[in-house]
Amino acid sequence: MSEKASVIFPKMALIGIGLIGSSIARAARKHGLVEQIVCSARTHDTRRVAQELKLVDQAFEQAIDAVKDADLVILCTPLGTYSKLAEEIAPHLKKGALLTDVGSVKQMVVDAIEPHIPDGVDFVAAHPVAGSEKSGPAAGYADLFRNRWLIITPSAKSTDAAIDKLSRFWSEMGSNVERMDPAHHDLVLAITSHVPHLIAYNIVGTADELSEVTRSEVIKYSAGGFRDFTRIAASDPTMWRDVFLNNKDAVLEMLGRFTEDLTALQRAIRRDDGDTLFEVFTRTRAIRRQIIDAGQETAEPDFGRAATHEDE
Repeated sequence: MSEKASVIFPKMALIGIGLIGSSIARAARKHGLVEQIVCSARTHDTRRVAQELKLVDQAFEQAIDAVKDADLVILCTPLGTYSKLAEEIAPHLKKGALLTDVGSVKQMVVDAIEPHIPDGVDFVAAHPVAGSEKSGPAAGYADLFRNRWLIITPSAKSTDAAIDKLSRFWSEMGSNVERMDPAHHDLVLAITSHVPHLIAYNIVGTADELSEVTRSEVIKYSAGGFRDFTRIAASDPTMWRDVFLNNKDAVLEMLGRFTEDLTALQRAIRRDDGDTLFEVFTRTRAIRRQIIDAGQETAEPDFGRAATHEDE
């Protein structure tokens, strides 16, 4: 992969420019994948920051203005906005344009967007499995996607040429590209990302509500594990609300399995069943080693996470 690749999309439009959108802008510029970048954002401050940081050449309030003549349009807004946005921008997409997204749920995205795609426009749903608890255009950085997975979930509106083109775009930004069925993606991400986030939100909320422990004690005596939970639980509330509401079936299925396994551990503790506890902890320790060996994490016990690369 070259530092400066050839232009893949002359004009790219980012609908929303928070952490992911601004990181795409930085990475696409760094690798020379686009010639012009525009964005749309609801608030004046976001548009101002995006332009002051030179992330975009132009910033618009309305998405329909941003997508005009764009070769690549990427939805980077919360999942709950997708259906309305797709309906709104569809008549303004030029023939030959490629529409994609960065949502953490994929079957819902396909169902919400495909009915609005006009003839002559390609739609390829995608999910960069990378992010952090930080948000806003200033939070992004060009290497966010390096050695992270980008999952493409093709559907009826995805041509082979468009899939190949989008795959090359993400590969040049450092991503490892994988294809997956949308429903299968949602099941996989439910256990690897969505349920862990829900657990983090819950355990931090529980700690905050304990009457026997003061908030100052929770903060003062936070061990590495709890600090990691608070990092995850600081993720964008709007985004994660939409994730859970739009991947309901898969999340509830994984939560059911998690609850059963948690009950088994509870039973082992109550019965002083050290063998069961040791077997489970040994098995889970091996999973950690496999993640490190796969290059998705380092072995350093960096509980403070000075440089946060939290998967989503």
